[in-house]
Amino acid sequence: MRVGLLSREYPPHVYGGAGVHVEQLARQLRGRVELRVHCFGEPRAEADVTAHPTPDALAGANPALQAMGIAPAMAAATAGEEVVHSHTWYANIAGHYAKLLYGTPHVITAHSLEPLRPWKAEQLGGGYALSSHCERTAVLAADAVIAVSGAMRDDLLRCYPELDPGRVAVIHNGIDTDEFTPVSDTAEVTALGIRTDRPTVACVARLTRQKGLAHLLRAAPDLTPGTQLVMCVSAPDTLEIAEEFALLARAARDRGVDLVLVEETLSRVALRQLLSYADVFACPSVYEPLGIVNLEAMACGTPVVATAVGGIPEVVSDGESGLLVPITAGPDGDGEPADAEAFAKDFALRINELLADPERAGRMGRAGREAVGRFSWGRVAAQVHEIYRSVV
Repeated sequence: MRVGLLSREYPPHVYGGAGVHVEQLARQLRGRVELRVHCFGEPRAEADVTAHPTPDALAGANPALQAMGIAPAMAAATAGEEVVHSHTWYANIAGHYAKLLYGTPHVITAHSLEPLRPWKAEQLGGGYALSSHCERTAVLAADAVIAVSGAMRDDLLRCYPELDPGRVAVIHNGIDTDEFTPVSDTAEVTALGIRTDRPTVACVARLTRQKGLAHLLRAAPDLTPGTQLVMCVSAPDTLEIAEEFALLARAARDRGVDLVLVEETLSRVALRQLLSYADVFACPSVYEPLGIVNLEAMACGTPVVATAVGGIPEVVSDGESGLLVPITAGPDGDGEPADAEAFAKDFALRINELLADPERAGRMGRAGREAVGRFSWGRVAAQVHEIYRSVV
């Protein structure tokens, strides 16, 4: 079976969970199907990977319009494929064009939904209307839609009630437990300025509103005194969000928070070391279809404190592999808590519970390591392959 895998992100340029998913899925699909990967950007050296640059005429244009400009070339390059499989709205529209042009069955993996990310208008301006159009058009016409969690499936059917539920399957994200495993080395961690002589809470995320990073900074002054908070943030959506985060970070430090900021994408080695060393991993997201980084932390034997939102409760078992923080969203539809101060205090309280009881935290870490065994990428690829068979 010839399959075209369509994605904005692909190594070496991976900045989010969708990119990690595509990289790992491609690795597992090879040998099962005849795979060709199509991505955005400059040429890749890897065989059967074609990168599609932004057309010169769209240089400097709105990012959403640039993505739509790449789509025709990406679609044209899928001639001869028996299935096209797209990831995120950036590539969904290319998959839709391929379906229209060649009659190729189109499979979509939904990693997030534009109607549930209204803050993207802050990043894309009018491009948010374009991204929403691309996603809606492609999702409603797709032959099959894969949701990365049960919560994501519910969101899909709520946002797009015209969508046939029979075409929507749940296949959770995966984790490589050979790569992400507890390690004792801390050389990469200390090179980043992280100290290894004190209790540590770690958070690793893109700098976007959905990750709730501002709430963790607001919670930080209530953490147990002597706690080191390590926040690895990268790829800010906008300059304004980066500036807002910097102001909150300064305010936290002014209140005595031991805060280490790493404003770069960590290497896999450094990420594995940080997740293994941390006493607690924090995930304060206000919107999270699943959250691969929680799986990575659990695979490294670290308990997770996370918001009880989206697909997170399908990964983090409250009281077993971590603690979940309830959230009551406000009326604006952006997922933000109705009472941000109470949410921040609840988050700090649950982190402190685990810092105060290392034995309990250790049990949770071991339970998390055991639990992630059911989230293997091999299992994901096998299920995806069955979806391909069903639409051909």
